[in-house]
Amino acid sequence: MPDCCGMGLVAYCLGIHQRERKAGTGARDAHDAVGFLEACRDFGAGGVQFPFGGGGEASVRPVREAAERHGLHVEAIVALPKGDNDVGRFEKELSTARAAGATVARTVMLPGRRYEQFKTREAFAEACASGLEALERAEPIARRIGVRLAVENHKDHRADEKIDVLKQLDSEYVGACVDFGNNLALAEDPLEVVRALAPWALTAHIKDHAVRECPEGFWMTDVALGEGLLDLPAMVGAIRKARPAARFNLEVITRDPILVPALTPGYRETFADLGDEEIDRTMALVRSRGARESLVMVSALSVAEQVALERHNVERSVRYARERLGI
Repeated sequence: MPDCCGMGLVAYCLGIHQRERKAGTGARDAHDAVGFLEACRDFGAGGVQFPFGGGGEASVRPVREAAERHGLHVEAIVALPKGDNDVGRFEKELSTARAAGATVARTVMLPGRRYEQFKTREAFAEACASGLEALERAEPIARRIGVRLAVENHKDHRADEKIDVLKQLDSEYVGACVDFGNNLALAEDPLEVVRALAPWALTAHIKDHAVRECPEGFWMTDVALGEGLLDLPAMVGAIRKARPAARFNLEVITRDPILVPALTPGYRETFADLGDEEIDRTMALVRSRGARESLVMVSALSVAEQVALERHNVERSVRYARERLGI
């Protein structure tokens, strides 16, 4: 087993491994919570962020015991209650997370990418209002159970919009899961986003991105830490300064690049005041730091190549976090 670092792994980091094990191949079942925790330990990671479901204390007792045995931190992934009839499901999931040893659960207000999911400002505003209602519905339950909700900047809100939400909730049980790269897709400087959200950080998704210009805007893909354009030392420093207790969890997803259509007319429809200056600044970054060759199309690789690339991304990232970031 490699030397351990303090950075955990988000469940999505091993998506290819999980898929192949479910199909009957692969050595370890990382789709199962205990299997994922053991896989994280094999990679030298320091913890997990995982969707434990709502099976109750008995279903996650082995997770807690294994985490305590190996000295790994445990965080959960939960979905907010969409309505009053969904509260029971949410409460079970949060109680199960607490039984697994989690005191922080990552969640999102909106499920998809803003510029793909919504065509008008009005539609986006309605979804945001529903998301805020869900958070308000969830907060008393989180407070009672003792699990803090970390709301990710999930290619949904720009930094000031997310901060407005957190200020409205004004609860020690609702904070931020600060994602290092997502807001590049919303024409924001990733480092400035991390600095802005850092005071609310309960946990952080650390990642790196490679980009490449295209006629519609740019392609963006996750790469191993240190292989992309993000200023990771400065981002980690901002979180540590503002919230020393916040943990870092790797969220490098090995998948095809995503298109950010920043130069198309429809991209701006959901933004109230996104100007040319911000688009120009983002595209200048893409042109200056972008890849000169095509980004890797993961789906075009063989299964063995996909598994190897995912393994490389995790192993390289864990090593980089330990040796270069001091995590």
